[in-house]
Amino acid sequence: MTHREATTFLDTPALRTLMTGTPTHWADLGCGSGTFTLALAELLAPHSTLAAIDLQPGIKQQTTKNNITIRPQAADITQPNPTLQNLDGILIANAIHYVRDQPAFIKMLHTALQPGAVLILIEYDTDTPVPRWVPYPLSYTSASRLLSPPDWTPLQKGNTRPSAYGRANLYCAFTTKK
Repeated sequence: MTHREATTFLDTPALRTLMTGTPTHWADLGCGSGTFTLALAELLAPHSTLAAIDLQPGIKQQTTKNNITIRPQAADITQPNPTLQNLDGILIANAIHYVRDQPAFIKMLHTALQPGAVLILIEYDTDTPVPRWVPYPLSYTSASRLLSPPDWTPLQKGNTRPSAYGRANLYCAFTTKK
């Protein structure tokens, strides 16, 4: 997916209403090459910070043209990370399908976020595993059950698009921590 496609896929009016006009602190967990990290950076308020976390982040430390500071960090996203606390938001794009214990992972994310913080999920809309590439899939329906009240606001679906691999559509969904 290109940078422009990722930005368009992530950007929705409902999600924009959750982004405040003041600087915020976010994390992109499983950032990979940084495609969605840079897309998210375009939506954040100037002077926000964005931790780009992956076992081997493929993005360099930088400050974007709208003054978002991106700091890559090499770490296992499934393990507690003391630098992730009081976050205003977390993005997980095409990464939660590698997490075996998704309920425990979601609880860990919940503790890293402050009340009212946003969690954005981008995933394949299927529950059928593809062992090497999508070992633990999380369809929108399954994500809605996992990310539900009383800990979260109801999950809202944003944009969808066909997967380049033809197996299932990609969806973008978001919720806020209660």
